[in-house]
Amino acid sequence: MENVVTDNRAENEFELEVDGHRAIAAYQLEGDTITFTHTLVPKKLEGRGVASKLIRAALDSARDRGLKVIPICPFVKAFIERHPEYQALVEHAA
Repeated sequence: MENVVTDNRAENEFELEVDGHRAIAAYQLEGDTITFTHTLVPKKLEGRGVASKLIRAALDSARDRGLKVIPICPFVKAFIERHPEYQALVEHAA
């Protein structure tokens, strides 16, 4: 069974459940800007690419919705730096 990332808008979290454990990417949405504040992956899921799958889906969603991204979360920031296809989403300060 494939694990699917969902956008829990009520909680402002992208979620991915794997083997009964839930990983999240928390965000704040304001206008056309989404700020990723932190990513949490349970210890039992570390090292399995769960955070990368979660963030890739979250950034794809942001792109599809025409949102600019502010990556406060260090993992999200590093992911964007490693994946040039997402760099155009980043909101740069004026």
